[in-house]
Amino acid sequence: MLKGEKVELRAVTKEDLKDQYKWRNDEAFANLAAGSDAFQYNNTPLETMEAFYEKNLTTVDVQQGCVFSVYTLTDGKHIGKCDYRDVNLVTRTATIGLSIGERDYWSEGYGSDIIHTLVRHLFNSLNLRRIQLDTWSGNKRAIKAYEKCGFEIEGRLRENEYIDGAYYDTIMMGLLRSSVS
Repeated sequence: MLKGEKVELRAVTKEDLKDQYKWRNDEAFANLAAGSDAFQYNNTPLETMEAFYEKNLTTVDVQQGCVFSVYTLTDGKHIGKCDYRDVNLVTRTATIGLSIGERDYWSEGYGSDIIHTLVRHLFNSLNLRRIQLDTWSGNKRAIKAYEKCGFEIEGRLRENEYIDGAYYDTIMMGLLRSSVS
């Protein structure tokens, strides 16, 4: 369990999947969280999510990564999830992602606290030196939160995402351990 100022990152439980299933079937949330993959993201049966949980989320493998459920510290509400993956022990890098499914917690600083908590864990506990992520150019709230946490835009794949009938760029962002105070 990892604690931030506003959130706690916990191991995913089978009970958490019910909330994730609800969020994934919210079209606006699915578009923000999955971009061009929203059509797959929001059509996943609960049984498939449960099978994935049994196969992949009941053991820990540092190189495979880890998924966390996000709970608020104030009221203990399950509001989202975050993860790290694609860990490279040679270059000491990983990719992260996060999503907040409970809309009442959007634009309230929870995303930034999730990022800070996860980044601190990856830099200090796993001794990583670089963390990266990607999102789509229409997800302005996410880009703003990532930049607030020190991530820099390092690249752009032009018109690489197709969401709601329009093309968007994929935005590649990175954070170096040396740039975090």
